[in-house]
Amino acid sequence: MSTPRALADLAAPLGAGPDGYMRLVVDAPTWEALAAGCASGAHDLSAFWADGDSMMMALGDAVGHRAIVALETQAGVYPSVARHHAPALRLERAMRDLYGTKPVDMPDPRAWLDHGRWPGRENDQRYEFLPVEGEGLHQIPVGPVHAGIIEPGHFRFTANGETVVRLEQRLGYVHKGIEGLFAGADIARGARLAGRLSGDSTVAYAWAYALAVEAALGWHVPPRAVLLRGIMAELERMAHHISDVGAICNDASVIAIHAQCALQREDVLATSQACFGHRLMMDRIVPGGVAADLSAEGIGRVRGLLGRMAAARAEIARVYDSMPSLQDRTVTTGIVSPALVRQYAAGGFVGRAAGRAFDARKNYPYAPYDATAFDLKTRSAGDVDARLMVRLDEIGESIRIVGQLLDQLTPDVIRAEPTSIAAGEGAALVEAFRGDVFVSVRLGADGRLARVHVRDASWFQWPLLEAAIEGNIVADFPLCNKSFNCSYSGVDL
Repeated sequence: MSTPRALADLAAPLGAGPDGYMRLVVDAPTWEALAAGCASGAHDLSAFWADGDSMMMALGDAVGHRAIVALETQAGVYPSVARHHAPALRLERAMRDLYGTKPVDMPDPRAWLDHGRWPGRENDQRYEFLPVEGEGLHQIPVGPVHAGIIEPGHFRFTANGETVVRLEQRLGYVHKGIEGLFAGADIARGARLAGRLSGDSTVAYAWAYALAVEAALGWHVPPRAVLLRGIMAELERMAHHISDVGAICNDASVIAIHAQCALQREDVLATSQACFGHRLMMDRIVPGGVAADLSAEGIGRVRGLLGRMAAARAEIARVYDSMPSLQDRTVTTGIVSPALVRQYAAGGFVGRAAGRAFDARKNYPYAPYDATAFDLKTRSAGDVDARLMVRLDEIGESIRIVGQLLDQLTPDVIRAEPTSIAAGEGAALVEAFRGDVFVSVRLGADGRLARVHVRDASWFQWPLLEAAIEGNIVADFPLCNKSFNCSYSGVDL
């Protein structure tokens, strides 16, 4: 095994680009040493992808260093990162399926996105789930089609009676070729694609894509547009956090809280429609600024929403706290250990509920959060209850943030044109409601997208759901699953 090497060892002589990332081209031994550094905890793996003949890693550490590391492959052959660092495994399998890369000594050779139906592929063998040994075990296959209007995914439970011994996921059923669609597209087309990667994070993805393009081109964004982006992002966060709180309670058969949360989510969506012209605010963040302004009437509508949301949040918290029968279902259920959260660099409420104090708005602050006061809320139990409570905590912080941003709005244009369109590259990390999303953009000399890679927070959260359900009863899986609320679409590139 390679000796771990810390990102900080390479950072001293280098400067970060406009996007905050240093860029390094390394040899195979350094690549493996950095992979081993991820495993040792010296830095985190933020993203992993293929770009032409090179493999790429985005890394970050606790003192603010960020880097994009490139290794030139030999006809697609390169040393496996997952051999050192397990969280890279699904990413490596996906890149192999999409681009034919050849990771040497990858621990799991099975396909990830390719279900044996892609033309020209010889991957039609039966998918073998990992074996489990022991007496009295039985398997429960669930999905990929589920009893609800949700995306498809397969869950293979191995149980001893009602106790889950192992859960293994198989995803990829909504693979849409998103990275292939980006290739050769113009910047505007790319913005629409980014906003549709995972619809519940359309604002966050559009923002990350816009920041990456703007960094690549030195594109200035008007101050009012920056504030409006923050307002939209916090509205998106509030809508989905309150929806998740209701969904968790619904799976514990407390439909009164679910109904209240559904009404409050609808309030946020209706306000977003009235103020920005779209319930999800899709296509409202664009490179160079935003596509919709907030009128004086709209400001009043948002302020009214904040008051109603604060009151609803307080009442939901009161009712939840007064129901021991509900907490009996959530407290100590679906525990994820702090060690696993650190290993996987899990973001969002999954990480913060287990004590990992990471939030892209705080750790790698971008405007307007670099000048906005808010607290980073964490819990330590790592269970369903902690994940629910972090959501309620963050709704309160989002209310504070939006109030501050509204106070700072002054008349201004909401979009600027670029000074030029040329070759360049940029990357961005933006905090979506379920955690940090990463977007890397490389523009060709014609100004079109040569390569775009997107990484959802769910890549590093889905595996932790497998760990969370072990030792729990099968009937608690819906609670655990809802408390994670991972995106299928976000990982089915």
